[in-house]
Order: sequence, then structure tokens, then C-alpha cells
Amino acid sequence: MKTIFLTTAVALAAASSLAQAEDRITVSVDATTSGAKIDRRIFGQFAEHLGSGIYEGIWVGKDSAIPNTRGIRNDVVAALKAIKVPVVRWPGGCFADEYHWRRGIGPERKPSMNANWGGVIEPNTFGTDEFFDFANQVGAEAYVSVNVGSAPVSEAAEWLEYMTSSTGDALGAERAKNGHAEPYKVAFVGLGNESWDCGGGMTPDFYVSQMKMHARFDRNYNPAQPMQRVAVGPNGGDTAYTEAVMKAYQGHSWAWGIEGLSLHSYTTGGGFPVSQKATGFGEKEYAVILKDTLGMEDLVTRHSAIMDKYDPEKKVALVVDEWGAWYAPTPGTDPGFLMQQNTQRDAVLAALNINIFARHTDRVRMANIAQMINVLQAMILTDKEKMLLTPTYHVFEMYVPFQDATFIPVRLDAGTYTYGDISLPRVDAIAAKGTDGKLYVSLTNIDPNRPVEIDTAFLGVKAKSVTGKTLAAPKMDSANTFDAPNTVAPKPVTVKLKDGRAVVQLAPSSVTVIAISL
Repeated sequence: MKTIFLTTAVALAAASSLAQAEDRITVSVDATTSGAKIDRRIFGQFAEHLGSGIYEGIWVGKDSAIPNTRGIRNDVVAALKAIKVPVVRWPGGCFADEYHWRRGIGPERKPSMNANWGGVIEPNTFGTDEFFDFANQVGAEAYVSVNVGSAPVSEAAEWLEYMTSSTGDALGAERAKNGHAEPYKVAFVGLGNESWDCGGGMTPDFYVSQMKMHARFDRNYNPAQPMQRVAVGPNGGDTAYTEAVMKAYQGHSWAWGIEGLSLHSYTTGGGFPVSQKATGFGEKEYAVILKDTLGMEDLVTRHSAIMDKYDPEKKVALVVDEWGAWYAPTPGTDPGFLMQQNTQRDAVLAALNINIFARHTDRVRMANIAQMINVLQAMILTDKEKMLLTPTYHVFEMYVPFQDATFIPVRLDAGTYTYGDISLPRVDAIAAKGTDGKLYVSLTNIDPNRPVEIDTAFLGVKAKSVTGKTLAAPKMDSANTFDAPNTVAPKPVTVKLKDGRAVVQLAPSSVTVIAISL
């Protein structure tokens, strides 16, 4: 009996040690080696004329009872300023290739049909001048997508002239008459959108012929703001556009050029038409979605390799200007408005994608999540005068110190989270040295069931003190609602400093950022 008891005790002790070992992961941050700068623009946003993303989400009109500045709602601007939104892409999306800018300037606006999104009337009350007012209020750079699909090159060229020329130019004088004498600063111009699909169904070679003309004639007349041109690139894993555009770039002349190539890839968990639910999902759907989103690593690697072949000096950025989760619309809403709720799963999804972009920061120098307000994986949801911040917003908030920080390599045995035949890394991590001199480490626990202890060692530096914030939730599908807007919100987390090592407990399905003072 005694022997059996001892054997059992030894077995239990061994099992306990194994469980403890499985629930502890060591992370090594090598501060003696640094990588490229993590461009702040990978935290960029996208605002399309779609659903209530613009009207109600941004624009309420000057006479609205909702507090606003020149028609742009103050609460939204304050929230976006808090996460230091670096750049906003506008006006689309598919909307861009049917947008005729003259309908949206001056005192008399000309309504049009929004054929892409819901077949509703587009009042054009939010146009060029309102967009730049919004971008300036937020403190963001402007990324304007021009109409390549349904308008002649001259229309886009004249739009750039309107935006960027001096008042000595007739179009610059027209802009001044509309209330803005100084030329606008257009940091980026998108030469079309999804030209392989809603932007005109163009073959790669036909698009290249159009791109060259736009890259030549869509001129920037404002010397105070250098402008970068972003060509249409691949649809997910299809490499045809990447090859055609980059091959053309390799042989480009003095007359034209590009500085960016776009990549669009959505996390759907099953392709289109979408069927995955935004809320009320189980662990199977959780695992399917996160496996799908981790495919971004392969996409970035694959297209970067093609770009390296034609552009070994990495002069052209890979611009992931549409990414994020795309689920079935919220029941009861117009399906053409792409309204969906945002959960803790989306917070994890956002962190994983940002981490991938940061690891490839030598090539990925801008990204724009789709979309900013009330559409797809939004930062903000509004309902008339009400506004709430989503779990995805809070990830962007926690990641602010990574903007323009210096990437630092991280090593870890990530462990494994398994559901059925799906196996994913249990933990994901990145590190960077912030512009404030602190070291920042982001730690994401993908496992929705088990907490994990992280023991972080720092090579080449001595940690003096450490603090942390974590974003966790009661359930993997917890969401913020207008009745309970703070169900998912960042909270301080205890981080212990032991012999220069930082030890922190990660909750299941959580995102944590720790800051180390050196």
C-alpha cells in the first residue's frame, strides 16, 4: 500500500511539473541586435463611402445636435487622435473607381447612386474638402485613391491639380474659393483599387498600361508634401499582378514610377460569400479564423520575394491597404453595409497581423485595416449620438509605442494550441525599442482555454522597472455594446521583475504589452 502511495505521489508530482512546464514559456529579447524601423503607417486606417462608415460615423453635418466641428463629429476625432492614426485611405475601395470628385465639391453637391454598397443615394456632402478637414483634425496623412476604372486619366489628373496646386492655377483658385487657399498635402495616391475585380476586371497587362499613364499624369503640385504612388497589387495569393507591376517597375523610365504596391487580403474563414458569424461562435470557428489570419505571413513572404526579384533595394513598399476580418453582417442590418460586431477574437486577430507586418517592416511600410468606423473590423461603432470603442481599437491603443519604434528580434518556443486537426502557435510575440527609449514587448496568448506564464529575458540591456497592460475578456466572443461599452477594455497587469527578467501571466485569448525602462 505504501509503495502504491509513493508511486502515485511521484506520478502526480511529475504530472504537476509537466503541467507547470507546459504553462510557462521563455521569451528572449536580444537588444544587442536591432532591425528596421516599424513604420507608424502600418497602423493606418481605411474609410470608404460604405454603410454608415462616413455618414454618421464621421460626418453628421454642421447643424447636427451631435457635437461636431464643421460637421465632423468630435467624439470620433478625439478617439482617433488618441491612437495617433497615421494615415487614412479614402474614398474607397470599390467606391473609388466610380467616384467622380466634382460631384463632391462646392456649395451645390450632386447626389449619385452608390451602386457598390447597398444601392443607396450618395449625397456627396462629404467630399474632398471635408475629407482633408477630417484628416487634419485627426492629425493623419491623406491617402487618396483615384478613379482608374470608370474615368479618363484627365479626371484623376485634374483632381490632383485641385488638391495640390497653388491659387495661381485655375483649379487651385477653385479650391481656394471653396474655402482652402493652401494646397492640400496628399502623402499617398492609390492608382486604382482592385483593378482585377470591382475596379474594372482588368488583366495584369492592361492594368499596367493604365497605371503608367496615371503614374505619369496624376501629378503632385505641392512641394511641401512629397507624394508616393501606390499601384494596385495582388488579390490574396494570386501573384499575376505582383509579377506584371514589378516587372514594369524594373524597366520604368524617368517619366513614371511607383513607390508602393498594394495587397488585399481578408480573413473570412472560408472564402466568399462569407458565412462565419461575428458573435455567438464556438472554439472551432475561433480556431478556423485565426488559422486563416496567420496565412498573412505566407502572403507577405511570397509577394515580397517577387518584389525582391525586381526591386532588390526595396524601394517599393508592400502596402497592405485592406486587411481584417470579414464576417456575415449583423442580423437585421442592410447586408450591403457590411456592419459586424467586434470581439476579443478580433483583438487577437489584429495583434497577430500587426506582428506579421512588424516582422516584415523592411518591405511592409503601410497597412490600412478595413475599416475605421461601423464597417467590417472597425475601430469604432456609432449609433446616432452614441459611440463605443471596439476590442480592435484597444489593440491599436496598446500598440501606439510601436509606431516608428526599432524592431528587435525575439526568440521563443511558442508552444502549440490545438483544436481538432488545427494546430497554431500558442503564443506570439514581438519587441521594439520605442522612440521614448523604453523597450516594449507584445505578447499574445492565442489559446482560448489556458493561461500561460511568460518569462522574458533581456540580452544586452538591464531592466530597471517594468509595467504592463492586458486586453482580456470573459469569453472569446465577448464584445462591447452600447449598453455595456467596457466589457472588453485594457487593464493594468502585474509584471514581476526577477533578476532582470520580466514575468507575467497571460490570460486565455489575450493581448498584453509590457514596457521596460532601461
